[in-house]
Amino acid sequence: MRNITLALFLFAVALPSMFAQVTRVEGILRDPTGAVISTAEAVVRAGSFQVSAKTDARGHFIFSAVPSVSGTVEVRAAGFTNARQTWSAGSSGTVSLEIVLQPASPGERLTVSASRTEMRLSETPGSTVLLSTADMAATPAVRIDDVLRQVPGFSLFRRSDSRTANASNQGVSLRGLGGTASSRAAVLEDGLPLVDAFGGWVYWDRVVREELSSVEVFRGGASNLYGSDALGGVVQFISRQPQGPALSLETTYGNERTPDLSFWTGTQTGSWDLSLASEMFRTDGFIIVPTWQRGSVDTAANSEDATVDVNIGHQLGDKGRVFARGNFFTEFRHNGTPIQTNDTRMAEGAFGIDKQFNANDSLTLRTYGLVLGYNQNFSSVAADRESESLTDFQHVPEQVGGGAVQWTHLLGSHQTLIGGGDLMEVMGASDEQFFSAGANTRDNASGGRQRILGLFGEDLARWQDWTVILAARVDDWSNFNASSICTPVAGACPSPNLLYPERSDLAFSPRLSVLRTLNRNVALTGSIYRAFRAPTLNELYRTFRVANVLTLNNPYLNAERLTGAEAGMNFTALDRKLDLRGTFFWSDIVDPVQNVTINPSSSPVLREKENVGRIRSRGVEMDGVVHVSRDIQITAGYEFTAARIVNYTVPQGEVSLLGNEVAQVPRNVFTWEARYWNPSRLLLSVEGRFVGKQFDDDQNQYPLGRFYTMDFEIGRNLTRDLEIFAAAENILDERYEVANTPTANGSLFNIGPPILYRIGLRLNFPSERP
Repeated sequence: MRNITLALFLFAVALPSMFAQVTRVEGILRDPTGAVISTAEAVVRAGSFQVSAKTDARGHFIFSAVPSVSGTVEVRAAGFTNARQTWSAGSSGTVSLEIVLQPASPGERLTVSASRTEMRLSETPGSTVLLSTADMAATPAVRIDDVLRQVPGFSLFRRSDSRTANASNQGVSLRGLGGTASSRAAVLEDGLPLVDAFGGWVYWDRVVREELSSVEVFRGGASNLYGSDALGGVVQFISRQPQGPALSLETTYGNERTPDLSFWTGTQTGSWDLSLASEMFRTDGFIIVPTWQRGSVDTAANSEDATVDVNIGHQLGDKGRVFARGNFFTEFRHNGTPIQTNDTRMAEGAFGIDKQFNANDSLTLRTYGLVLGYNQNFSSVAADRESESLTDFQHVPEQVGGGAVQWTHLLGSHQTLIGGGDLMEVMGASDEQFFSAGANTRDNASGGRQRILGLFGEDLARWQDWTVILAARVDDWSNFNASSICTPVAGACPSPNLLYPERSDLAFSPRLSVLRTLNRNVALTGSIYRAFRAPTLNELYRTFRVANVLTLNNPYLNAERLTGAEAGMNFTALDRKLDLRGTFFWSDIVDPVQNVTINPSSSPVLREKENVGRIRSRGVEMDGVVHVSRDIQITAGYEFTAARIVNYTVPQGEVSLLGNEVAQVPRNVFTWEARYWNPSRLLLSVEGRFVGKQFDDDQNQYPLGRFYTMDFEIGRNLTRDLEIFAAAENILDERYEVANTPTANGSLFNIGPPILYRIGLRLNFPSERP
């Protein structure tokens, strides 16, 4: 009887659950643009029942057996605010949901460049700008360097862009630290360097736009983590990783016969992932000399380029990945006359590991190797610009190898320790054939090797309302196997053959950064730091010519050394719909490398790369964004920079530069954008950029006037996967001055592009539109 009674009791308890309805809960996750969100976490709760799953490549989640007719779903994804939604199945037994996640406020988005580990932007004690895929898609510019020009403080050596600029003029500068074509900022893609190790410039057309998931710009000295290149900051491109079959493609055709194709495709099968990206561009270009100065020798400056990037990866357990990458790049450029051309071919291979070993430790490893060939022709143009003659043919062979390793350890819940090191070695030369009156007079080979070894450490602490980052790095750089060998052909050598002695030096780069959160809306930041930049092989051993100006190399240059400080405030309001960031910065650079005029009356005008004593750069930068509604966003940025030479010992026979403004640095830059993006209706974006007066030369004799340009883009969905759009750059047709160089008759101007317009298609799979 006791057994029968117990059995009846258990049956009575179990009976309700035996007849309880089992519900299938499924859904799709999207962002406000309609793009699906993969690898997000979805959690279903129904009473005491709880289960979680990741969304797949199409943004779907499925729970096939939930023992309830109602409950909640909570979803979480990086870069978005969490969302919670109730559900009820009724008698159907199936629930289908579509959940839209709103992007996290700008302060909640993640950045890695400022500290080499993930941090929320709101916790970063430094000046950082993040650009998402939506930001890049809404920018009318076709070239990635023009996209970045909307960030105040970002500039190339000259005002021209990678569409028409000589490759050696494409070094990047931040906060007015530029004075030569060499970059004063590190440029990376997924931790791999993009700055040319020989020349210090950047091949921006290597970057495939459709491959990118975000771009980070960190302004301020960052040699404490990144070494020589990061004198003024860091620009880092973060590429996509496939979670399943996916395709992103943009193709356009514009005036000046300008086709462009950029695409990325990838897939994941089991523990393997594979992606392929490519970009191809060409343009007939435009004549860069103004009409009133042109002669028959002036032709259109134009370019064509292609790049292919292949990645293969393999998952190492749940929290690790090993990958290999191969890249091939080629470009050809006409620089404004029939003789003046340059071309580049490059191949690079890379290998990397990202592995988390437990809850507290992770390892990052990168190795790479690169071979490159660069050719350039220089000419002398007659005063009436009716003829030209070849003066110099340069061939620059380059080989680069390097690697980096980083260990990250979480110490408790409030502290992160980072340590690592990197090594880079480059071997390059400038092999030249000199001509006079059409005859090869002499050959010259100058070059050497450079090795930079760096070790760094960082302590990142967060507690209560404070974030403190203390970091330091030691770099050992050396130049060796350097020489200049001249071989007479139909003339004499101007100097004997030289074997340069080995040179080496140490640089110590500390940085202390602090952020103090005062309340929910206000935070104060401050940083002090030192940074350095070693002279490149290009500055040490290669001459170059622009118009009637010949700039000589200098094999005895010292490293640039910067001491800097900054203070800022971050402010949010209107439930984080308004986000403002302002920073005051001060930098002193000892031994800055500048192009110094040593003989202004000669033809060509002679300049030489020299360490000029001390430069002081002071200024303020401000960035702001306001979300007027879900569909409307307005952003703006401003930078004021006062960069002057404050200490200079005048060499005999030269003009004093003391008190002069640093060449190629404008005092004022202002940018703005207004954007309306409603996927079911249209995309509308308008941008403006003002650049103030600056000087083209060290003596401040050749000014470049201020200018203002505007760009425009409009787009509309044709289907869920396909969008048509039209874009125009410089819609006001502002023919602003790009260069102002001395000639025998005064000066020669180069001008920027006319109106550039294009129409194109964007295809995204899985769909990025509802």
